[in-house]
Amino acid sequence: MDITILSIFPRMFQSLDESLIGKAQEKDLVNIDVVDFRDFTTNKQNHVDDSPYGGGAGMLLQAQPIYDAMDYVEKQKPGKKRVILLDPAGKTFNTSMARDFAKEDQLVFICGHYEGFDERIKDLVTDEVSIGDYILTGGELPTMSMIDATLRFVPGVLGNSVSAEDESFSNGLLEYPQYSRPADFRGKEVPEVLTSGDHEKIRIWRLKESLRKTLERRPDLLDTVELSNEEKHFLREIKSENSLH
Repeated sequence: MDITILSIFPRMFQSLDESLIGKAQEKDLVNIDVVDFRDFTTNKQNHVDDSPYGGGAGMLLQAQPIYDAMDYVEKQKPGKKRVILLDPAGKTFNTSMARDFAKEDQLVFICGHYEGFDERIKDLVTDEVSIGDYILTGGELPTMSMIDATLRFVPGVLGNSVSAEDESFSNGLLEYPQYSRPADFRGKEVPEVLTSGDHEKIRIWRLKESLRKTLERRPDLLDTVELSNEEKHFLREIKSENSLH
């Protein structure tokens, strides 16, 4: 996979050279380039922003530097691209979107600042994406979050290929509780089923606990996920148990 990031703060992305993403780059599983679109401005002051037509507070990123930066990227890396604009008004990023992005050969992220973009920039874009209903100073941190979440679904990036499938939201539910050694820590014991060696009982326990946590903490997820007959059965059991307490 090839990822290009358009930003006026390229040094913020040095952290992508660390941890699993850094190792993925070393293995040539992903190539990440950061393009400073300030380098493409044509005005003497080297500004990438200007006041909006019609008045209003704040400054807008101009279309010209970003268009020229995208022309440069296209010359360097021809081919089909998924171009993602970080925008508070965009679709909310989630695991399904991360899986979808992970299937692409080329991703381009455009990071904004100031009060927004000249609307004409959006003609370059395939996806307008937000990471939630709040405002940040720029699109750099959301971009790093999306790249991290996306690369987890690129084969070879995670040491354990099953890891991404078992985690919260991978199947629409929150992840079940997990434990490690020692089995008894300060009087807090690991659930007996997990040390039983009975794989079917462990599977059922994990499924029920995943459903239980989702019901208690994020019941809204249960309105959107498609449950199997087994999951529906266990969810009814859990609700019945809760009503008895």
